[in-house]
Amino acid sequence: MSGANTCTISLTAWFVREGSMFVALGASTFSLLAIAIERHLTMIKMRPYDANKKYRVFLLIGTCWLISFSLGALPILGWNCINNLDDCSTVLPLYSKKYVGFCISIFIAILIAIVILYARIYILVKSSSRRVTNHSNSERSMALLRTVVIVVGVFIACWSPLFILLLIDVACKVLECQILYEVQWFIALAVLNSALNPLIYTLASKEMRRAFFRLVCSCLAKSSTSRSLPIQPTPDQSRSKSSSGSNSPKHKGIIQINSQSKEDKSESSFQNGTVIK
Repeated sequence: MSGANTCTISLTAWFVREGSMFVALGASTFSLLAIAIERHLTMIKMRPYDANKKYRVFLLIGTCWLISFSLGALPILGWNCINNLDDCSTVLPLYSKKYVGFCISIFIAILIAIVILYARIYILVKSSSRRVTNHSNSERSMALLRTVVIVVGVFIACWSPLFILLLIDVACKVLECQILYEVQWFIALAVLNSALNPLIYTLASKEMRRAFFRLVCSCLAKSSTSRSLPIQPTPDQSRSKSSSGSNSPKHKGIIQINSQSKEDKSESSFQNGTVIK
């Protein structure tokens, strides 16, 4: 996965580089599990989320990242295949197949738990919406739930091929399965999930879609008006310019020259006997 730089970097740098993927993946999956647990507890208690209890949110976030860093640091702490090359992974060299199988089993179990929790939440929301008299609130709850389900479903669809590939890596012997050398396509699909989430939230949520289009339209309207309307001076500015121009020395000199030329013409015409009125 490090390409041509694999033979030039140190073991510590390689383990940190490859372990970052497991840390990011663990943080994503554990965060989704924490959100599902939090929403499930909120639905069971049948009361809105208390924003004053922020310590619980920070505790959940801190726990997710602590577990993720712990999983990512296991190979550099000794769970690797440096002393047993036959146990090395093909996709992740120097990673033990047992470690890869352990991590993927945890991630798959988390995804199954998330699916079960959201299935229970969907049943609770569906049953409670029938009892609620306010039809708009029930529709909004179902719309938000559908958005979250789509996000989780897309996450599973993007990451499941990579999980399956890593399970094949654990089961196959070294240099046997040729599909393991096409891992870049599976990783690209998994990374694509991060780019799809903003699109899903924008397209699935009416409020975010309206806010997005309102922002775009206002920016376009401002740019078009600034281009089409020229800057015209105000009446005060035009008056000040005319008064300043008439009082300027250059303007006075022009008036004096014009008057002097008229007097010279009158004198010459008077000397020639021409009467000027």
